[in-house]
Amino acid sequence: MSYLDTPHKRKSAIATTIVMALLLFLIFTFGLRYFDPPLEYGIAVNFGTSNVGSGNIQPTEPLKSASSQEEVIEETQQEEVEETVAETEPTSAPSEKVITQDSEESIKIKKQEEAKRKAEEAERQKKLEAERIIKQRKAAEEKKKAEEAAKRKRLDDMMGGLNNSDGSATGGEGDDNQAGDKGNPDGDPNASGYYGNGGGGSGGNYRLGNRKAVSKPKPTYDCDEQGRVVVSISVDNSGRVISAQAGIKGTTNSAPCLLTRAKEAALKTRFNSDSKAPTKQVGSIIYNFTLSN
Repeated sequence: MSYLDTPHKRKSAIATTIVMALLLFLIFTFGLRYFDPPLEYGIAVNFGTSNVGSGNIQPTEPLKSASSQEEVIEETQQEEVEETVAETEPTSAPSEKVITQDSEESIKIKKQEEAKRKAEEAERQKKLEAERIIKQRKAAEEKKKAEEAAKRKRLDDMMGGLNNSDGSATGGEGDDNQAGDKGNPDGDPNASGYYGNGGGGSGGNYRLGNRKAVSKPKPTYDCDEQGRVVVSISVDNSGRVISAQAGIKGTTNSAPCLLTRAKEAALKTRFNSDSKAPTKQVGSIIYNFTLSN
């Protein structure tokens, strides 16, 4: 044969034939076995015609009475259910009505409570708004009063205290360029001086602690000078001036005539007696001399 023309091909054909023969032998000897009839696998189920049953006797035919009984039982149950429903249906309506009424009553009560709450809240807000308006008005009034007081004070400062006067007189007196009545409430209307804290002399201002001058003679003014003269005085406990020195610190004119007249008036001055006062109490008197035009 032309297919086995070489030793190699011949060896291959022999080997293939041997292998195939062995395979066929093994197949027919050990393989392809089966049972006739074949074996069944699983769990055996009892013969029956329904899903439920009872008893020890196995019927061989379908049971007729069971289905009929079931139908009778089902019909009876159905009739009972229908009767029960027919009996209970009339009684369910009142309960639903009561529930509906309760719901309506509760809703009505809730609405009333909500309306009451809103009314109370509105009233509270109204009161708060009224209180806020009152506070604003009071604050505005206080601010206005403060502004008016500050304005009056500034005007008083500008006009020399004229607006602070509570009197009803008109006119004025003084040596300044501003309106007003210059002087001191405790001063002498006929005095020509404007300085000091008061006194009955010609611009006299008496300073001796808490003691007051009871006799205030005016100095004789025959000098051709003007100005302020400060006199240092010593007073005993009976109120008599025992010594005087004119022209101390604070004097604006040290003319001899002014100093002499001021010292004379100071020595004639008398203060109230005080047994608890020292035997020599030091004070001062200020005299203001002004030439008349």
